[in-house]
Amino acid sequence: MTDATAGGAARPVYSNGYKALVLGMLLAAYTFNFIDRTIIATIGQAIKVDLKLTDTQLGLLGGLYFALLYTTLGLPIARWAERGNRTTIITLALVIWSGFTAMCGAATNFVMLAALRFGVGIGEAGCSPPSHSLISDYFEPKKRASALSIYSFGIPLGTMIGAVAGGWIAQNLSWRWAFVLVGMPGIILAILFKLLVKEPPRGHSDLPEHPIEPEDLTAPVAPAPKPFSIAQEFRELWGVARILFGKWPVLHMVLGVTIASFGSYGSGAFVPAYFVRQFGLDYATVGLITGLVGGFSAGIGTLVGGIVADRAARRSAVWYALVPAIGLLIATPIYIAAYLQNSWQTAAMILLVPGIFHYTYLGPTFGVVQNSVPVTQRATATALLFFFLNLIALGGGPVFTGWVSDMLGQFNFSHPGQTVMGMFHGFGGDVGAGNFIKDCPGGKAPDGAAEALATACHAAGSLGTRQAIIISICFYAWASLHYFLAAIGMVKHMKSTAGG
Repeated sequence: MTDATAGGAARPVYSNGYKALVLGMLLAAYTFNFIDRTIIATIGQAIKVDLKLTDTQLGLLGGLYFALLYTTLGLPIARWAERGNRTTIITLALVIWSGFTAMCGAATNFVMLAALRFGVGIGEAGCSPPSHSLISDYFEPKKRASALSIYSFGIPLGTMIGAVAGGWIAQNLSWRWAFVLVGMPGIILAILFKLLVKEPPRGHSDLPEHPIEPEDLTAPVAPAPKPFSIAQEFRELWGVARILFGKWPVLHMVLGVTIASFGSYGSGAFVPAYFVRQFGLDYATVGLITGLVGGFSAGIGTLVGGIVADRAARRSAVWYALVPAIGLLIATPIYIAAYLQNSWQTAAMILLVPGIFHYTYLGPTFGVVQNSVPVTQRATATALLFFFLNLIALGGGPVFTGWVSDMLGQFNFSHPGQTVMGMFHGFGGDVGAGNFIKDCPGGKAPDGAAEALATACHAAGSLGTRQAIIISICFYAWASLHYFLAAIGMVKHMKSTAGG
């Protein structure tokens, strides 16, 4: 990294190698973010059995209780990031969420675990808003969707590592040690992050690329943040909100990512439990299936989405919307087919495919949002997007799927052998005789119970989980519709932005 000077104003010139290092460190941080966020899905069945929880409670732990402070604090932290040192914010966030994750291993009941999950959410709120802002300052507009897709690769990578490591640790040690051993390394990463990542000038990569002679480079001209006041903060938020929710293409990109994430968080929270309940697999094997199989296809899709969209957008910006729209539409029936299989080997083989299409929506969506707002509002735009997205998707998705699983588990328990369409009666109050939650605490018959009860509990729980996952997957098709709607006016919108 060198400095070029013009008229006394210095503008850092970052090498491609250094920018790759920065992106790699941000990817590592986001990977740990998702390891600590999603590991509860992998070891959820062990927690449910040990603490005698319901699927609704698991959904609250993996979703709403994490999302409440995560989304609420994201906005003030983003406003801090517009003025303060973004690398320091990310470093502190890493320490906080990693420490609270490790402490989750000491929880002895639902309330204590819920309180610690609130703490994890506090820390993780400081990750993506400043990270998106940093990436936008290191990478020019035409490369942002690709760079943000590489950063977003932390989602499948973190989910994969958390699933494989968490499953193995839960199987061979305990679910408590799984929390401790995946949480502590994040503190080491925080130290390395602060030492290696520099704070770039605001708007650094939004300067014209030509002329490229060092003597012609001038300091970034990004406007300085306005003096702090509560009124000014609300004006800034309102300005960003008008772009996210007032511009047709951006609005439907936001709705698309929110609805797709609702289905993804909801179904993903119970996929590991499904393989345990449906096929009787151990936690280590389930971790390998959900981690390696799901992570492989999701990782390819995340990377491909941004790269393909950036390249196709050279011909027309409409592809920023069409790539996710087509991908989600293709993925939906493939996912459903996988969860209708009666062989876990067949299901796993099918699951190698849909993530390649499904996760194409991440990079293009984040790229469009970053390119649609001024340089001094990028962290705020990410935080406001994540506030809307995660409060609904992360906060509601797992709870919705868990509630559906409990409802359908009750119906299947009382109506064994009912047809597929019969499951919808479970939402209309037709629960029949018997109490699934009471008779099958933690989803299993009590020790020493009659074999008939044990069989009924297992059948009702596994079928209810399968049906709940399939219902959540159908949200992908709904999200696809919004991405198709976002294509209307996308070219005009992107041309009107500074990066278009």
